Amino acid sequence: MKQSLVLLHGLFGGLSNWHGVIAHFQADYELHIPELPIFDKHSGDPLAYLTDYLEFYINKNSLTNVVLVGNSLGGHVAILYTHRHPENVSRLILTGSSGLYENTSMGGYPRRSSYEYIQERVAYTFYDPAVATKSLVDEVFTITSDARKCMSIVRTAKSAQRHYVADLLPTIKTPALLIWGEDDKITPPHVAREFGHYLPNASLVMLKQCGHAPMMERPADFNEVVEAWLGE
Repeated sequence: MKQSLVLLHGLFGGLSNWHGVIAHFQADYELHIPELPIFDKHSGDPLAYLTDYLEFYINKNSLTNVVLVGNSLGGHVAILYTHRHPENVSRLILTGSSGLYENTSMGGYPRRSSYEYIQERVAYTFYDPAVATKSLVDEVFTITSDARKCMSIVRTAKSAQRHYVADLLPTIKTPALLIWGEDDKITPPHVAREFGHYLPNASLVMLKQCGHAPMMERPADFNEVVEAWLGE
């Protein structure tokens, strides 16, 4: 039976963020890319709701001994699930994860109707602005143009700030790999080092000329690091 890799996207992310990882690992691993229900209507805490959903997804698909791979908010959800069910996570891979610090400075209240503003913010995610393709900007613009979805984004971001995980990390003995962009402006390199400090069994790899989403911006390097580490 193949090892299960569960790939978790970020707050503005989607399944397309993992195309490079999927292409590289699909032959040797059972890949799962759940779409996190960020925009569901519910009355509870958003991070708790997303963690509950991941638990439901893993149970529904009878997954055991999984490798969780999370970017940004997805990393945060992976941490919370691993803390809740350490017996079911064999390895934890975090890249640009929230949970300790995020630069949420937006330079004033964003105008949802401004395509140029959204384009600028998406480009800010990467070292190379060219990675912010028109299709990627269009995806984010569609989300932010919907008032209800925009409110869900705000609620989830605030929930992420409340779920500070520094006290949880030392209890997570699961082997962890931290892959970080040296030019990440959202969760800067000092955040990666802080994760490495708190997690008892963590390895840190920094990628040069790379921003907040290494699996998108430097997919070949990201995959090489993951493959080597999983093979240890």
